[in-house]
This record gives sequence, structure tokens and C-alpha cells, in this order.
Amino acid sequence: MNFHGNPCWYELTTSQGKLADAGAFYREILGWDVADSGMEGFDYHIASVGDSMVAGLMNMPDDVAGMPPCWMIYFAVDNCDAFCEIAVARGARVFREPEYVPGTGRFAILADPQGAAFGVMQPEMTDETRKRAEAGESAFDQNKAGHGNWNELMTSDPEAGQAFYSGVFGWAEGEAMDMGEMGVYQLIRREGKDIGAVMGLGNAPVPAWLPYFGVDGSVTAKVDQIKAAGGTVLHGPVEVPGPAFIAVAQDPQGAGFAVVGPEK
Repeated sequence: MNFHGNPCWYELTTSQGKLADAGAFYREILGWDVADSGMEGFDYHIASVGDSMVAGLMNMPDDVAGMPPCWMIYFAVDNCDAFCEIAVARGARVFREPEYVPGTGRFAILADPQGAAFGVMQPEMTDETRKRAEAGESAFDQNKAGHGNWNELMTSDPEAGQAFYSGVFGWAEGEAMDMGEMGVYQLIRREGKDIGAVMGLGNAPVPAWLPYFGVDGSVTAKVDQIKAAGGTVLHGPVEVPGPAFIAVAQDPQGAGFAVVGPEK
């Protein structure tokens, strides 16, 4: 199976002491079951939808305690160490060197040449991992609510960003949509399937990846839920090609995320 370049995990790093609050918020908004992973000496919570694990939640580490809460998207790679060497040669920086997590795989955290952070994971192919992969189970599933649905890069140099990720992941360019003053919205395609897009910074203060999570039914109702649960809606609901409807928001701690659903 070829997993290289496929979105494979979503990870929230939230304000210290707010891990339980963050879990409660996303449980309300996305219907996740959130439970402690049981990792010794490390508070790491796993969010699941049914039998599928879709995201991880953790406290902001002490050495970067001043950073704002954020979501990170991980992409699968064939070889984590080799990928980091290739990415650095293309202008990326490695923030966390490759490290092995028993039962999960080998991961690293990088920033692309424009500064957007992302993670990579070389999955450990256990019998359970292989079984889930063969069944098509993934944190990224555009047909299931509560899963990652879309991956959007907002960057200071969209053309350079597209070139970097195409070079390291083998992504192709999909349709390019003219958004007027906001520039071009360039879809990114993996193995013939659109998985996200690259665009200009817009209102983003720095280059960043924005995860979209799928929801059932009305996005307007979900917007009301987000507000009632203490989140902030930044944009939407608006219609996008598909057709679908989206809204961009921040959770109560300030981490940015978006939702996408079939109805306004």
C-alpha cells in the first residue's frame, strides 16, 4: 500500500491545564469520544469516532509554553529519516527530530520553507494497523463525519508552497480557482483525489495548515454550537464548490479549525 503524502493524523496542542476543556469542546462539536491514551508520564488524549481514531490532544509542552494553541496535520511518509533529509535540502526546517513511538511509528515535526508547521509519520505496520488500512479506516476520510475532510495551507508564497509539497510528497495540481483579490485557490491532488488546497495568507497572521473536519447536516447549526460552547466563528457559513458549506472557527483556547458539511 502506498501511504506517502496521505493526511494521516490531526493533533491539537492546547493551553496548559486546558486539555480536559478542549476535549469537552470537540466532543460537543464533532461528536468525538475523547480518552487518555495511557502513555506513561505523558498526558496524550485520543479522539475517536466509533472504532476509528481521528485525532490526538495534548498540553502545550513547557519549552514552548508561550506558543498559541494550534492544530497540526501529519502526513504519512515511507521513511521518516530520509524524508527529513530531503525536506531540509528543499528549504524546510526540522523542529523535532525523528523519534519512535512504540506501536505507532516514527514521526518528526517540520516547518516548510515559508514557516508552516506540519508533521510526518512513518506508520508502524502492525497487524492492527494493516487491518485498518485494508479496511480504509483513516483519520482522513471525506465520507465520514468527525474525520479530517480537507487540508488547507495558507502561506505567504503559494507557488513556492505548492512546489515544495509536490516535490516531497508527489502531489499533483488540481483545479485552480480565481478568488479575485485573495488570489488563486490551488487544489492539491493525491492519486487522483483532491485532498486540500494552497492559498495566500488571507487573514492568517503566519503561514499555517488549517484542518477541516466533516460534519453531518447543517453547518449553520454547527456554527451556533461552536458559539454556545465558547468558540469563535471567524468566517461562514459559506457555500463552496462541491457543493458544500464551510465555517472557519477558533476553539475556546484559540486553536483554529474549520468544519464542512452538506447543508447550510
